[in-house]
Amino acid sequence: MDHLIKNDLNCKLKNFFGYDSFRPGQLEIIQYLLNGEDVLAVMPTGAGKSLCFQLPALIQNFKTIIISPLVALMNDQTAALRDLGVEVELIHSGRDYEENAQSWRNFATGDVKILYMSPERLMQTRMLAALDSLDIGMFVVDEAHCISKWGAGFRPDYEALSRLKGLFPKTILAAFTATADQATRVDINQKLSGGSARQILKGFGRDNLSLAIYPKKELKKNLIEYLNQKAHQSGIVYCLSRNETDEIAGYLNKEGFNAISYHAGKTTEYRNSAQDRFMTEDGLIMVATIAFGMGIDKSDIRFVIHASLPGSIEAYYQEIGRAGRDGKPADTVLFFGLSDLIKRQRMIFEGEGADQFKVLEYKRLEALTGYCETVKCRKVVLLSYFDEEGVPCGNCDNCVTPPIVEDHTNQAIIILSAIKQTGEYFGTSHIIDLVRGSETAKIKEKGHSSLESFGKGARYSKSFFQGLIRQLISSGILRVNLERFGAVQLMQNADKIVEGREQFFARAHVERSSTKTISPNTGRVIEEGPQAILFQSLKALRLEIARVKGVPAYVVFSDRTLQDMSVKIPKTKSDFLLVTGVGNKKMNEYYESFSELLKLF
Repeated sequence: MDHLIKNDLNCKLKNFFGYDSFRPGQLEIIQYLLNGEDVLAVMPTGAGKSLCFQLPALIQNFKTIIISPLVALMNDQTAALRDLGVEVELIHSGRDYEENAQSWRNFATGDVKILYMSPERLMQTRMLAALDSLDIGMFVVDEAHCISKWGAGFRPDYEALSRLKGLFPKTILAAFTATADQATRVDINQKLSGGSARQILKGFGRDNLSLAIYPKKELKKNLIEYLNQKAHQSGIVYCLSRNETDEIAGYLNKEGFNAISYHAGKTTEYRNSAQDRFMTEDGLIMVATIAFGMGIDKSDIRFVIHASLPGSIEAYYQEIGRAGRDGKPADTVLFFGLSDLIKRQRMIFEGEGADQFKVLEYKRLEALTGYCETVKCRKVVLLSYFDEEGVPCGNCDNCVTPPIVEDHTNQAIIILSAIKQTGEYFGTSHIIDLVRGSETAKIKEKGHSSLESFGKGARYSKSFFQGLIRQLISSGILRVNLERFGAVQLMQNADKIVEGREQFFARAHVERSSTKTISPNTGRVIEEGPQAILFQSLKALRLEIARVKGVPAYVVFSDRTLQDMSVKIPKTKSDFLLVTGVGNKKMNEYYESFSELLKLF
């Protein structure tokens, strides 16, 4: 890139957004868009993808339409741009007719160059006809994985966007997502640009995140024990069902934590209020289904906990990516149990969609199961799934406390033999009861106490065999046949183990009842002392200003900006401009309010 052009872009970056330099990948993407090329960018959560399309729109001053899947996300992003002094409009179902009509007039007449819309509104026949009369410079598809049936979070309304390139062949098309494997990337590129878009994949690694997997045992007890280490910190607890969400949120509140539940069964008013609270209050725990989270831009989320197994490794990556967006240490914990794995398999089996799609979903779930059971560095395994090489992080549970791998061939033979002897027609609970010699009603009814495998594993606990079966499934030696109501069945390699031709090595079983070892990160952002007092005071002032303006706190300033401010303690307007995230507009609007506080330190 020409040196003068690069300097000019850096200057505009500082003036508009208050940053001194671009993050990895941003400058490359912006250059392609300014050159008129279509782009598909896959960037991790918190990498600054919004800036990649907002800055070109401001520089080129052409009409730009940004397509977003959520009303809340549109509201937050437009609020943030307006706070920067950028004229921007939005059209969505949550506003009345006259508001939307005025927004359209402002955009159509050229008074405003940036318009946010939902895909449903954009792809209406009348809207497309109206846009045809305007010179649209760029379409931006945010959360682009929603366009692909192969991606997590597919939305049929998004798929209609595949018509855009045919309708507006000269218009730049930019697509952004935080997660997409190869199949999803190919599908997005083909649908939006006929396969011709520049593909930019930038660093899936998040060095500030610790990764830990923990057995799903005594979940509530372990949650409390873990959260006691995270007092007054914001975080998310993801659950599989609505009932589990409400139950856990109620339990946490009873135990003295500030928690709220969020799922699709709640009213729109409730969900909007809950999201507003989470974005503005410190130390709030959001207990939610996957209905919560897309586009959430809260920088100080210190932990993301999965109380149940996510649907895929892409969904897992996207959800944990909501933690630590300020670059400070944050924890991710997944509680993994065999029952959740079977539930997820059943959801795929009973779900809608073609067999081809279901096969891919099974493979994605298998990849996640393998990640959960791996003895390698979790970051390396996670990155390899997205075709990226990594080095051991030194920060995940496997790096901090390397797991012991043992020869579990004999124990595997006990399980595999029991499955074979019972005709591969029973689920995991029955098989475990059988090998442990439990005289259950079902075992008596089937006459299974007379089988050779009965009681062969009596010396091992139920949790031991649950973990062993999970590892046998993740290794492709066993499968759960949902057409046989969840019966476990032998795969091709099983005979090799039973016949002694192959050994089976697996993670050693450790009976753990404490979560104290799963959090290598402290999550502390600023150490104790005057700096910490200033930081908290700045946050309180930010919250006060945000509430007056009716915007999320991060719209005023991010935590990253307040942290830099608490270190530099600017005394003049010139000093204030040197704080990261402070541009000319924010300096003019907020200097007086913040300088009064800063004078006290």
